[in-house]
Amino acid sequence: MASKIGVQIGKVAIGAGAPVAVQSMTNTATSDCLATLEQIEKLASLGAEILRVSVPDDLSADALHKIVEKSPVPIVADIHFRADLAIKSIQAGVHKLRLNPGNIRRTDDVHRIAELAGKQGIPIRIGVNSGSIPGDLRDKYKGVNEDSMWEAAERHIALLTETGFRDIVLSLKASDPMLTVRVNRRAAAECPYPLHLGVTEAGPRGTAGIRSAVAMGILLNDNIGDTIRVSISGSPEPEPVAGWEILSSLDLRHRFVRIVSCPTCARSRLDVEALALKVQKMVQGLQLPVTVAVMGCEVNGPGEARDADIAVIGTPSGFMLWRSGESLGTIPEDKLEERLIEELNNLERRALK
Repeated sequence: MASKIGVQIGKVAIGAGAPVAVQSMTNTATSDCLATLEQIEKLASLGAEILRVSVPDDLSADALHKIVEKSPVPIVADIHFRADLAIKSIQAGVHKLRLNPGNIRRTDDVHRIAELAGKQGIPIRIGVNSGSIPGDLRDKYKGVNEDSMWEAAERHIALLTETGFRDIVLSLKASDPMLTVRVNRRAAAECPYPLHLGVTEAGPRGTAGIRSAVAMGILLNDNIGDTIRVSISGSPEPEPVAGWEILSSLDLRHRFVRIVSCPTCARSRLDVEALALKVQKMVQGLQLPVTVAVMGCEVNGPGEARDADIAVIGTPSGFMLWRSGESLGTIPEDKLEERLIEELNNLERRALK
């Protein structure tokens, strides 16, 4: 049930069979252009393909032109309450707007935004969150559920489409992962627009990753969803990493190094956690779709090593290094990191040929 309509966000195509794209959002003051661009560069290096920035005031809107000009990835302007900030964002050349038409009170303002965005070829993402459903819909449907969320979305879609605007992306997010699943299944069945998936207010890093993986895993496995964001309280840097891990685990896209490591037990002959974390740090941001295995003993180690591009196994005789399913012999512990880096560099060189 992938979206029937395709949308172009700068250089990134979404919907209509395009690969699922990974998004994130800056948390710097958008008015601080240099800090925002620095964070954008970092998030892009970690795999963010589309980045959203908040535009809460005029100073933030004034910074957008330079941010858009210098950003390596498409920029989405996040607008609430003020129609004039949406107009300024369009004039600054942003690649997409994120809009909640329900909190821009005047219908004429929403129409004006849609007409100008249509002329400039700028898509609009309608964002419906479970925490901001209109009171009359909560009363009508006895609370926040897939029915009240979907009718809120229908209202917002109508506000745009009655101007002739069709370049729409839709997101329906709840802090409850299973409500997120239900309402997005409803949207996929009833509308042709690309869907952006996320669990809103998902929590801190560990909790957010689990809740997001539950909702996105179910939906993406059903071929529902065209872009994703793992929303995490605090630094956004873990967000694109988690997004790619979800896509890789579902075998939808592979872009970065995949790390396999055992959970450890009394048989472990090396510090699996320490080495796995060290390898994770070594390969962070390395765009190489390969698998590195870190295994504590000889029980499952050889089996994982045969399927990995690079593997380290703890054995009674020491650390064994494997490459593409073949043993390279025992490696002294003080040389292990050096050899791992060497093997990763060799894989990267071969991939670039």
